[in-house]
Amino acid sequence: MRTALAISLLSVLAAFGAAADTYPQRPITMVVPFAAGGPTDVIARIVAEPMSRVLGQQVVIENVTGAGGTTGITRASQASPDGYTIMMGHMGTHGAAPALFKGLKYDPAKSFDPIGLAAGTPIVIVAKKGMAAPDLKSFVEAVKAGGASINQAHAGVGSVSHSTGVLFDSLIGAKPTLVVYRGTGPALNDLMAGQVDFMTDQIVNVAPQISGGTIKAYAIATPERSPSLPDVPTTKEAGLPDYQVSAWNAVFAPKGLPADVRAKLVAALDTAIKDPNARKRILDLGGTVPKDAEAGPDALQKLVESEVARWTPVLRSAVEANP
Repeated sequence: MRTALAISLLSVLAAFGAAADTYPQRPITMVVPFAAGGPTDVIARIVAEPMSRVLGQQVVIENVTGAGGTTGITRASQASPDGYTIMMGHMGTHGAAPALFKGLKYDPAKSFDPIGLAAGTPIVIVAKKGMAAPDLKSFVEAVKAGGASINQAHAGVGSVSHSTGVLFDSLIGAKPTLVVYRGTGPALNDLMAGQVDFMTDQIVNVAPQISGGTIKAYAIATPERSPSLPDVPTTKEAGLPDYQVSAWNAVFAPKGLPADVRAKLVAALDTAIKDPNARKRILDLGGTVPKDAEAGPDALQKLVESEVARWTPVLRSAVEANP
């Protein structure tokens, strides 16, 4: 009886090992928890193309939207950890979400096998064209003095513009009126029309309007200026050095991947972000490509843990103040 059981167990393990050796044998689904055409979706499609070539199977994008990205991530986290379902998470889904969504069905730091960082999309502080303040220091003073009379737009609870906006308010000690929109498009439209005063958002969303002169940029929240907006100073240059934030995007898989499968996905993503065409496309959008020290699963795990610790107190205070 024991011999038969042992033989059966060895057969299962052998089959499992063989499956890992031949992975992947069919297309891989990458769940993107936001709508097609948005920054996370664009980054996902950029890296999916070279990943497909490396893996020898198509990486297919599936957009699953809702609840600030947590609907898609929850669904993907519950998939079989066989390497055929992966996901493109970001700062909101794997950093801000625990503080914003009660009853979240996943733990950003424990429910996933991190694969690696894909790209960063820096945050820019922007205001309506008619904002009188000439620079960031003057703008900060105007927002603090204006209080509730200042209207701050964001694209919905859990969005990047919401989380980064709340962080900005917390750092400068301001309490503007938060104006909620159903997406970045409507928020930007009202900002360009002068119906709201300011917002913080990803460079890929606001760079065309800044370049076109329809909105005003005060600073970009990165250590160095962006080649896409060379005339926009960094927050350090402009006098707000503590406001450093990027809406990073990263690839995760459900917890429990076989080691060989995980290694193949890590290698495929590493090749993808080093692909000259992919790098150029990310940089042309105003994004950043991770350096070697920032890439890979270990660095991503540390990033997630630090982001949850960073965002939780700030966002919980904001939720309590604006229930």
